[in-house]
Amino acid sequence: MDGSDAGGSAVRYHKRTMPSTPAFRPIILAGGSGTRFWPRSRKARAKQVLALDGERTMIQRTLDRLLPLSPPQSAWVITNDLLSSAICIQLEEVPAEQVLCEPAARNTAPAAGLAAFLLEKISPDAVLGIFPADHVIGDEPQFLETLRRGITLAAAGENIVVLGVPPTRAETGYGYIETGEPLEPGVQRVRRFTEKPNQEKAEEFVAAGNYYWNSGIFLWSARTLANAMREHLPETSPVLEKIAAAYGTAEFATTFAELYPQCENISVDYAVLEPRSAKGEHRSNLFCLPANFGWNDLGSWAALYEHQLAQQPHAPAANIVETADALTIDARGNYVYSPEKFVALVGVKDLVVVDTGDALLITLRSHSQDVGKIVKQLVAQGKTGLV
Repeated sequence: MDGSDAGGSAVRYHKRTMPSTPAFRPIILAGGSGTRFWPRSRKARAKQVLALDGERTMIQRTLDRLLPLSPPQSAWVITNDLLSSAICIQLEEVPAEQVLCEPAARNTAPAAGLAAFLLEKISPDAVLGIFPADHVIGDEPQFLETLRRGITLAAAGENIVVLGVPPTRAETGYGYIETGEPLEPGVQRVRRFTEKPNQEKAEEFVAAGNYYWNSGIFLWSARTLANAMREHLPETSPVLEKIAAAYGTAEFATTFAELYPQCENISVDYAVLEPRSAKGEHRSNLFCLPANFGWNDLGSWAALYEHQLAQQPHAPAANIVETADALTIDARGNYVYSPEKFVALVGVKDLVVVDTGDALLITLRSHSQDVGKIVKQLVAQGKTGLV
């Protein structure tokens, strides 16, 4: 990019001299508990370390698809103590010292910010890619092409790049990105971020045609994110800088454990992106690349059913049955997971049935977003062995 369009008018975005191949560091966020995939998902066996969609686990597939852009030794993972052992086993090529265990859950802004302050010390111009550990990507070549373009834009200056998913329905469970004028074909300026609108607003956004779902995938240099954290989270940033300064020393574990819980519990969307977008689309240096690569965040059993049905369009009566053996009679639209048992479905439709030996879930697909409430009830009742 040369900073001008075909007509010679200036394209206004921050630009610095770019390396021919920008350094790229994947940051994989893997700290969630995945309660909506109970009973398969538990605190020590959360969604990201499960093989929900094939033989490789979600976090393994997340790293696998990034390998054409970065070796595993360049990746960092932010997780928790309950999952770290499984992640170190599953991602054995990622250095163990780059798998960081949060002492307390503090959402995505402190996690991403810590990575930025750590890497700012050693490679400030490296582009950090923030990736949730549990997403599915249908078209991986297109995914890589989009990332390469985003990395180049993020490396060009103090630019923040978000991948936006073209919405297919008026979904109220996602954040939305309103886009403005194009910087160039396929790259749009961001006007604002809106978190999880109500149904009426979601329908307005989809009808408008210039809104995207927020994928949670972001690209920015270590310096850009660190400076954004200093600007928008002035109380949390000094805490993270102290933790980063102790990395590699004998005091790191103690410093991390003592200081990290002092960080604000806030998402990077609320902490950085929303206040940055308030500066206006020509001053925020926020850009959106359309994510036309079959993105799915697999946020519930219903989402997993829909994803697997798309992979198996000729499934009998649209039943997805993951069992040792099964028989269906007049049954339609069901998802069943019971790897150890024969399962018979008779005259039922739109069910989710998940059998893990010590627990059995039966619900309607339309109620699968409520599965997390079971975990809260189990905790309240002291049945911690089931969570």
